[in-house]
Amino acid sequence: MTEKREINADSKSMVMNSALYREFLAERDEILKHKWIESEKAGFDVGFERALLDWIVKHRSNWRKARRQAPS
Repeated sequence: MTEKREINADSKSMVMNSALYREFLAERDEILKHKWIESEKAGFDVGFERALLDWIVKHRSNWRKARRQAPS
């Protein structure tokens, strides 16, 4: 059982340190910022799904382009 826990801990560490996971977290943060801004404008919580779809349509392409061009 201890070996299984070590493998799970190693797997979790590997995933959390991966570039893909870091990119996911950065994108999620942008969506949450967008949700906050849009909720403030609307005067009520617009919800994550609405903010996600709006952000994808309006901002995702430019955000990704800027991330690719930014120095590492």
